[in-house]
Amino acid sequence: MAQQKPHSSKTWLGKEEPRLARRIGLSMQRFLGIEAAGGILLIFAAAIALVWANSPWSDSYFDLWNTEINLSIGELISLEHHGHALTLGEFINDVLMVLFFFVVGLEIKRELVTGELNTRRAASLPAAAAIGGMIVPALVYFAFNQSGEAMEGWGIPMATDIAFAVGVVSLLGTRVSTSLKVFLLTLAIVDDIGAILVIALFYTSDLSVGWLVAAVLTVLVTVLLKKIKIWYMPVYVVLGIFLWYAIFESGVHATIAGVIMGLLAPARPLLEDEEEVELLKMQNIDEVRTQSLSRLAFQIKETVPVTERLQNLLHPLTGFIILPLFALANAGVVLSTDAIGDAVSSGITQGIVVGLVVGKIVGITLFTLLAVKIGLCTLPSGTTTRHIAGIASLAGIGFTVSMFIGELAFDTAMLQDEAKIGILFASLVAAIFGTAILYRSSETKTVSEDDVMTETS
Repeated sequence: MAQQKPHSSKTWLGKEEPRLARRIGLSMQRFLGIEAAGGILLIFAAAIALVWANSPWSDSYFDLWNTEINLSIGELISLEHHGHALTLGEFINDVLMVLFFFVVGLEIKRELVTGELNTRRAASLPAAAAIGGMIVPALVYFAFNQSGEAMEGWGIPMATDIAFAVGVVSLLGTRVSTSLKVFLLTLAIVDDIGAILVIALFYTSDLSVGWLVAAVLTVLVTVLLKKIKIWYMPVYVVLGIFLWYAIFESGVHATIAGVIMGLLAPARPLLEDEEEVELLKMQNIDEVRTQSLSRLAFQIKETVPVTERLQNLLHPLTGFIILPLFALANAGVVLSTDAIGDAVSSGITQGIVVGLVVGKIVGITLFTLLAVKIGLCTLPSGTTTRHIAGIASLAGIGFTVSMFIGELAFDTAMLQDEAKIGILFASLVAAIFGTAILYRSSETKTVSEDDVMTETS
């Protein structure tokens, strides 16, 4: 049987000619299809930011992100009739990153309803690991920063970057079991829940009660419309935009709006499995023609949960555009001799590095083994303490969310730069340590299996 082409010959990628389609188009498609692609782009964007910020054109780097833009719709939404004055960097952090946190909310909702977090026992292992991975790094940071403004950065080493961590694990291929990859992913999702709560509760400016009430009412309206099965997506887009604006004005960080809307999205399909089966059994073309094509399209679409459809739609946008833009806008820090010297002697940098590199390993490994010891859960099949330590080390890659919290924690550029240097260095060290531990663990396992085979024969 001839192998079926993945694309129609009528499409650009399906054509035999031009060679550009086959050599470049399909190669790009394969690249975008691997889990590591998002992490690779993040690294690339961060590297560009560092090089640019330390080049002869460094002024253009900082001038670009400090460029002022205005958000306004006539005088309906305006600040002193001139719009909401935001810099380009603030627009990325406060507006575009809402979509990233919306996708995080969708992932959390999916895991809670149909994924690894939908039962207490299944959730116990990643939950225990994530709690340890948040508490211990925060305590380590406090050990280095016990007074002054520096104390505000305690939330920075608590975070785990899903894209980076999963990307590194993906590069290890089959050396890391599927169960360990799932453990890391669910751990990072629980970690995200903790980070979101920390941002909402502890990194919030003066609250505006009126706008906070407006935000709560918007959420209630959204829940009501979902309850009575209003299924028209533009309605929820408008509600989401208003919720973002209300939270933006309330003093709570605006990205929380994205998480809330993600958690409100339905994680189960509108049509039940039986209906889906009956729909797919419809083979007679005459039967299809007698139905409304729009109704048929709706039925087919609604066999897939809203959370899954939105994730498929937004993942490329957030993973390949928004997160690299965030890295490009926030990773640029001047690495002069004085800046590095200040960072090395800074409690902020020291607390972040030790918290992410050491605190994550100790916290995640200790709390995981403790949860297993008291019978709350069991380790995945074939998993050893060394595997857990390797995953714990990769969880110390805190790039995106750590940078985000760093921007919220400190007002002065000097302290932000010290935090950024600590995050960049710690994430690099954590990635190297985690890769080495997991690589060595898989190598040991292979040798052990070969010895068993030799003895058996």
